[in-house]
Amino acid sequence: MGEKKRKEVTKSIFVFGRKNYKFMFIGLACIALGFILMSGGGSDDPNVFNPDIFSFRRIRLAPMMILIGFGIQVYAILLNPDKKS
Repeated sequence: MGEKKRKEVTKSIFVFGRKNYKFMFIGLACIALGFILMSGGGSDDPNVFNPDIFSFRRIRLAPMMILIGFGIQVYAILLNPDKKS
């Protein structure tokens, strides 16, 4: 009888709430977008130099998107889902 009562009392308690997971997926999307923006720009021929590897998109925008994504991930982990307002 005591074991049955214990099973009724213990419920599955998730560490993160719905809001946390939303922010986590947004952060993952930002990180993935940053890596996609960083890709490309290579050359098939090693004797040909392609200056596209030094574009604004690959040097500034993509790493910034990745850092923003990691910041959102940290915020999602530290966010208290039980806090009202």
